[in-house]
Amino acid sequence: MYTIKIVPRRLHFKQPAGTSRGSYTTRDVWYLHLTSDKYPDRVGIGECAPLPKLSCDDMQGYESVLAHICNEVTEQGGFSVESLRDYPSILFGLETAFRHLERGCFELWDTPFSRGEVGIPINGLIWMGDYKKMLEQIEAKMAVGFRCIKLKIGAINFEEELALLRFIRSHFSAKEVELRVDANGAFAPADAMEKLKRLAELDLHSIEQPIRAGQWEDMARLTAETPLPIALDEELIGINIPERKQCLLDSVHPQYIILKPSLHGGMAGGNEWIREAEKRNIGWWITSALESNIGLNAIAHWCATFNNPLPQGLGTGALFTNNVDMPLEVRKDSLWYLK
Repeated sequence: MYTIKIVPRRLHFKQPAGTSRGSYTTRDVWYLHLTSDKYPDRVGIGECAPLPKLSCDDMQGYESVLAHICNEVTEQGGFSVESLRDYPSILFGLETAFRHLERGCFELWDTPFSRGEVGIPINGLIWMGDYKKMLEQIEAKMAVGFRCIKLKIGAINFEEELALLRFIRSHFSAKEVELRVDANGAFAPADAMEKLKRLAELDLHSIEQPIRAGQWEDMARLTAETPLPIALDEELIGINIPERKQCLLDSVHPQYIILKPSLHGGMAGGNEWIREAEKRNIGWWITSALESNIGLNAIAHWCATFNNPLPQGLGTGALFTNNVDMPLEVRKDSLWYLK
């Protein structure tokens, strides 16, 4: 028999996290504390963290829906992925809680990462701000040894953003520092190709979500003609059943997809996306979605099971003033689990 206690928590950002959709200063999450007669001395902890105005399961009364689903899980003695496809953040929280309970430790899979033998390469994330603030962030990331830097773009003047990228390229070649940009859908379809061409001149690795999600025809045209590899992120939100995933990838055929378990179907949904992407020779990487260290730890351990050599988006552990302690540490440009 299982019992689940729901523990809400409001996380506070150390500084506003700026995107083209606005800035976050706080973040509400819900922890699931799972216990079972089978493991009387253990508690499995998972994190449910829908992103406001972005997650497909961000809704009024979220906590009531979460409580209802948790009651069903305790009555039925488990959960079904199929019944939770429309609630990716809840599915991810339950997956993590059950995995943690069964393992009895935060090393959710046995990998070289979980044994503290290797780190996971990650990108250094540069948040939106004015030119000076973004430049300060870039210089700080370079100083500690990051070799892949991701910039959020689309909020300040495009020419200033190009100037920031040129600044990096004037000091570091593409072999020395890999540059990724994330537009969060900020470009208009009419001028997106021109902007992609200008960005491509700076030897970038890729751009995430250049135009708003849901414009498959326009996005397909861009992915077919782009001089700069395109990665889909928000485009995957709400595409929860396998047939729709296949349809999206066949219709748009991006160069990459980016997987966030809280947004894109939990770990089970992520496994589906990866299988379908690899069938089509589409690259992928995994990122966190502003979870606390509970969610970040689960994502990192899941990520480590794939041995994907690309830098992952797992550098969000130091964002909050009141984060949960977890044996995770960023050393230079890698995330390590401390044994």
